[in-house]
Amino acid sequence: MATEDESVDVLEPFRQYVSLERDVLVLSVAMFAFSLGFQMTGRYMGRYLSLLGATSLVIGLYGSFGNLIGAVYPYPGGALSDRIGSRTALTLFGFCSTIGFLFWVGAPDLPSFSGVPTWAWIFVGLLLVQAWKSFGLGATFAIVKQSVPPSKFAQGFASTETFRRTAFLIGPLVAASLIAAYEFELGFRYVLAVGAVFALLATLAQHVLYEASEDSLGKSFAGVSQIADDLKGMPAPLRPLLVGDTMVRFANGMVYVFVVLAVTEYLQVDATLPFVGYLGPEAFFGVLLAIEMAVALLTMLPVSKLAERIGLKPVVGIGFVVYAIFPALLVNAPANAGIVALLFAFSGLRFAGLPAHKALIVGPAGENAGGRVVGSYYLVRNTITIPSAAFGGWLYGIESTPLFGFAAVNGPILAFGLATVVGIAGTAYFLVFGQELDAYA
Repeated sequence: MATEDESVDVLEPFRQYVSLERDVLVLSVAMFAFSLGFQMTGRYMGRYLSLLGATSLVIGLYGSFGNLIGAVYPYPGGALSDRIGSRTALTLFGFCSTIGFLFWVGAPDLPSFSGVPTWAWIFVGLLLVQAWKSFGLGATFAIVKQSVPPSKFAQGFASTETFRRTAFLIGPLVAASLIAAYEFELGFRYVLAVGAVFALLATLAQHVLYEASEDSLGKSFAGVSQIADDLKGMPAPLRPLLVGDTMVRFANGMVYVFVVLAVTEYLQVDATLPFVGYLGPEAFFGVLLAIEMAVALLTMLPVSKLAERIGLKPVVGIGFVVYAIFPALLVNAPANAGIVALLFAFSGLRFAGLPAHKALIVGPAGENAGGRVVGSYYLVRNTITIPSAAFGGWLYGIESTPLFGFAAVNGPILAFGLATVVGIAGTAYFLVFGQELDAYA
């Protein structure tokens, strides 16, 4: 256990990686490689589905399907890990993710059966790709809780998030480069292939280097009865945060898979950059994602330190505000590369509040119960937000409708605007009823 006098250095994960300590090396390699693959590909999937002929409702259903997987995977994953061992389970999950990326690469060439469209293979791939990503969330939280004092929780999460989100910065730039070189239809398939390679390398690395004898990941969840007990025993201070967070995330889920379409099809924003040249909307979208993550990385640690002075609640509230108003700002923006880039830089501030948010979740948990509390929290939040993308997709596909007797609005304006309304409501609820963690009060 770290003492109150010890600070959490955001560069420590990188120093540990260089030292080649076995446990840190395994975690770092797997986290970085898988995150690189996910971030290169995930934010583009709405555009890829559109290219394969999917409607906005289908794209929304894809987003909701991903939400469903994220909600249910961790628990059977933990049970399987208990039965076959964590090393074998992690290797299996890693190979599943690799195969899922390959399904995505080959989707345009895979056959359709009995009228089932080509884009259906993207859903099959998602079932596999999510296998590694959705496992071990609670254990990660518990490790941070056990490693740093309560007043340093936000900095502790900032340290782990910085390493992971460095891949989030690099991934979109790799994607933008390949898409700029080969156009989207072919370039994105190359991006998916690179994602498959990184997933395979991460799987092999964790299988060879993983120290199974010291692992306890599989013990974080213990079946349906344990889930019910954990939900009943969720600390009371978490409930206002859970309500507000769920509303904000529902709003974000309504538009998350459509942000790429808002940029590439609705606004059709392109750019000509110094030393780079012309970038079409798809390639420029990768640059926008990199700008968003660069701001997140630059602000994450300073904001987490600020939380020690002003409290976690205000910092989390700022993140919620950014989540809430970004959709309306984006869909109403002019098709100007500079303005849209500034909006994505603003969007990066939502990640700056993420370490404080995680600290506020895990802080009220009892000793050695951080993993179960986190698992319960995310189960509730992710389950409620499952239909958000499908709802957003239905709204996005509306061609034109009168709004309160005023001029008709199109689907993108309706979906993104309503997302902002829901997000603001969730933010307001949290700010009114949310509680501060004692260590920060």
